[in-house]
Amino acid sequence: MSCYSQKLSIYLLVSCVVLFIIFQIQSLQTPPSSSPSPSPSWAFMKKWPNHLLQPNCTRSSDPNTTTAVSKLRDAVTFLPLKDLRYANTAQQGHTWFMSSTYDTHEDGEVQYQEFPSEASKGRVLCIKGRDTHDGAWNYYAFAWPEALPHNATLVKGLTFVSNNHYNYDNIWHGLSAMVPFVAWHIKSGCSVPSRWVLYHWGELRTKMGPWLRALMEGTFGGPINIEGFDGEDEGGIAPVCFERAVVMRHNEGGMSRERRMEVYDLMRCKARVKCNVSRSGTGAAMDIGMTMFMRTGPRSFKNESEVVRIFEGECRKVEGCRLMVAHSSNLTFCEQVKLMSSTDILISPHGAQLTNMFLMDRNSSVMEFFPKGWLKLAGVGQFVYHWIASWSGMKHQGAWRDPNGDDCPYPDGDRRCMSIYKSGRIGYNETFFAEWARNVLNEVKTRKIEDQSSTENTTPCACS
Repeated sequence: MSCYSQKLSIYLLVSCVVLFIIFQIQSLQTPPSSSPSPSPSWAFMKKWPNHLLQPNCTRSSDPNTTTAVSKLRDAVTFLPLKDLRYANTAQQGHTWFMSSTYDTHEDGEVQYQEFPSEASKGRVLCIKGRDTHDGAWNYYAFAWPEALPHNATLVKGLTFVSNNHYNYDNIWHGLSAMVPFVAWHIKSGCSVPSRWVLYHWGELRTKMGPWLRALMEGTFGGPINIEGFDGEDEGGIAPVCFERAVVMRHNEGGMSRERRMEVYDLMRCKARVKCNVSRSGTGAAMDIGMTMFMRTGPRSFKNESEVVRIFEGECRKVEGCRLMVAHSSNLTFCEQVKLMSSTDILISPHGAQLTNMFLMDRNSSVMEFFPKGWLKLAGVGQFVYHWIASWSGMKHQGAWRDPNGDDCPYPDGDRRCMSIYKSGRIGYNETFFAEWARNVLNEVKTRKIEDQSSTENTTPCACS
């Protein structure tokens, strides 16, 4: 003995209403009968909804329907999240992560997959496995809600599923994976996830770095619940299906600059709200905040004190300029938000700490420094902070590349040299640094004068 699902009941009820209308039309075309008793079909139509909508079904379901649901359940096929056929071209065009599917992509918008949807033919996303070392041992499938895989658990609410080519600990790589979810959050009318499922090359990950977690908590207005499938059986064999899921696997690829700026504006605003920071409380309108974000180890300044002295000297020459020197690794998330909120010029070696630039006000300036050898050998990745400056409304003032450094034993241009240059440290050029600082300070001062008449933007954050 079994009951129809509520959705199936509704479908059957609609079908009965259509049949009723057809019977009514037919009765109007049939001569009236001398018999006052209702036709059998009408009697059936009056009784059928009562049977259909009974809360406690005691009758047997249609054997044909039961057989169809059983066949649909048996037909659910799980495929590896990581399709090894495309392992060597994972970042080119179509992806090996959930390789049987295609993204929804409108011009200038984020690329995503949503389940259930018209594209999925109403099917939900199901996942099986929790391997943290090989994505080929984690699986996905699609199923209709009325015919979920055997032993499957259906979890309620919205689930964000992320696949990242890098990791969620580095603040730049982690942020790149989160940006598309924030864009979809805005596009969807500010929908908030109940949980996150994180993958790195199809391998399950169960944590974010503290900076990224704090940013996402501020952006989405609450704790971040990262799914580890801990409640499943020991082998992770039982499938988990999601009532509603959104999948991202291309980071911010395909998004227009305007859409990216909208995303960074929202994250900046929400981070300041979370940390109780307002721009109006960080100094006078004409003050210029110059912040030196330092590193230790690779890509740090060889003589930090001399570099500070040069920029401090130029800052003293400008009324209202104040120099702040900090190491991001020594600051909490909210301390970084507060520092960036009072910064107009960010000076820093190339590195993940530069990701904080989007927390400055729009039109703020960035000055970047590189060790020897990067321009020729580092590839396009060396320009990521040019990109984030553009996407978040900042002005990248160029980069200084140290011509001096450790020698490479291989021929000039040999890619093996990058293993030496990658961990190189940065020297200084007093004449160049001083002139560069003067030019940027003058530009910022001029902008501040022009913007003096404008009032502070007190508009609440989007999705508040």
